[in-house]
Amino acid sequence: MNVYFHTFGCKANQYDTALVVQAFADQGATVVDDPAAADLAVVNSCTVTHESEAKLRRLVRRLGRQGKRLETVVMGCAAARDDGAIAALPGVRAVIGGAEPAAVLRAAGMSGVGGSGFGTRALRPGSRVPSPEPRAKSRGLLKIQDGCDEHCTFCATTIARGANRSRSIPELVAEAQALAEHHAEIVLTGIHIGTYGQDRTTDPGRKPGEEPDGPPLGDPRARARGQSSLGRLLEALIVAVPQVRFRLSSIEATEVDDTIARLLIDAPRQLAAHLHAPLQSGSNRVLKRMGRHWYTAESYRARLEWLAARLLVLGLGADIIAGFPGETDDDHRATVALVEALPFTYLHVFPYSERPGAAAARLGAPVPPRVLHQRARELRDLGEAKARRHHAGRVGRRADGVVSGHGAGKVEVLTQDYVSVYLPTHEWNGSARFEVTVR
Repeated sequence: MNVYFHTFGCKANQYDTALVVQAFADQGATVVDDPAAADLAVVNSCTVTHESEAKLRRLVRRLGRQGKRLETVVMGCAAARDDGAIAALPGVRAVIGGAEPAAVLRAAGMSGVGGSGFGTRALRPGSRVPSPEPRAKSRGLLKIQDGCDEHCTFCATTIARGANRSRSIPELVAEAQALAEHHAEIVLTGIHIGTYGQDRTTDPGRKPGEEPDGPPLGDPRARARGQSSLGRLLEALIVAVPQVRFRLSSIEATEVDDTIARLLIDAPRQLAAHLHAPLQSGSNRVLKRMGRHWYTAESYRARLEWLAARLLVLGLGADIIAGFPGETDDDHRATVALVEALPFTYLHVFPYSERPGAAAARLGAPVPPRVLHQRARELRDLGEAKARRHHAGRVGRRADGVVSGHGAGKVEVLTQDYVSVYLPTHEWNGSARFEVTVR
């Protein structure tokens, strides 16, 4: 069987797809890049925005119009919340909430592995993550947890993904060691990685009765917010796999505890100087309405300014939602002012998108579409200006680079602070990681 894969959404989705790819390959299937050559399509869906679901529907309809009748299995977050609309699309064979490889195999009519469950299947080194762009194998993904215990009023991910579920440190160390055989950088990903370990009351790596980074055994939550065991995991990974560079995919600013901060400062070869710290709004009033109770604009700013002052270089990104229901001009100006004040090197700006089942739509009058898009455009322009300024300040400087892709006669090299440097292929010596001059 030839199988075509497509992934929407985050790095956690990319990791999930790679596990499913691996499961299909184990059953003798061939992964193809062209849907016209496929007998089956598997699409991993995203429910973060209305647009992500609209793209999913467009792709599934296009797949259904292939010359031969191509059936599609839709998995993932949007599939978990399907009310029948996805199942009714042309050519849809099955809709599978979540990303359990065995369930996707069964939906495809293949005899699969037994119920593997989250955390018991590891991504083997060299597994291919389907992507619309050509990728080198120098950067790998390590999913450390799934789900989220928060209930942000704009978000449907908790509904789709469920509660926080963390993998054990020994299991993650073993997978990282395997990935290091083929990858120069490993990106730690998940849905809410800053809360890693909070759901685990015991850990196979600890001595009986020992709980060095948390409350006594039996406590339903391993530790309080801001004191997660992500730092302990990073320490274990760096000791076990010192030759690779680890990178955090996305982490709340106030969950960058002292251990993580120390590693960012003292171990630049092992932990990339890059944080993607979701902001969403610079207005405390809006943050409260969003349900993001664990930080304020002031605590967010203080933590990032403290870190930036101690790092020679820092890539700093953020997610921002423009036009949250009830957002006023003053709220928007507060966000703009905070973005201007902080050393961001890029922004991901999203116009507010109502998610069925999320509470935000009940919290205030919608912002008129014209105003919403004007605010998003202003923030995007500001983010692009900051990105240009950061890149200009890095030109001519040496950086720690890892190959992240290649094509059209060029190699893309990603620096520790998340700057892409493009080298002509003839200038590349074939190494996965090397010192590069930013240009």
